[in-house]
Amino acid sequence: MPFYNPTEKMFLEIKEQLKELNIILTKSQLLHPDDLFCDNEQFIKIMKISRRTSQFWRNTGVIGFIQIGNKIYFRLKDIQQLLDKNYKPANNK
Repeated sequence: MPFYNPTEKMFLEIKEQLKELNIILTKSQLLHPDDLFCDNEQFIKIMKISRRTSQFWRNTGVIGFIQIGNKIYFRLKDIQQLLDKNYKPANNK
């Protein structure tokens, strides 16, 4: 085994812990996909809307959100519900 100075050793330990955490989070997300969240920037990109539209939707109750300090989060299941609620099926006559 190669010799590592204390900083390199600590870096390698942190890297291993991050790998383990990533595995745990990936498994958790697979088990509970409804509990996934995105932040406001991701929501804006997903919905292809402006910041102002996102704020308007929050203010008027179009979509639920979580606010922690200045950070806004949305549940992916709430985004899906918003889309489902506004879905207009094709008229197959």
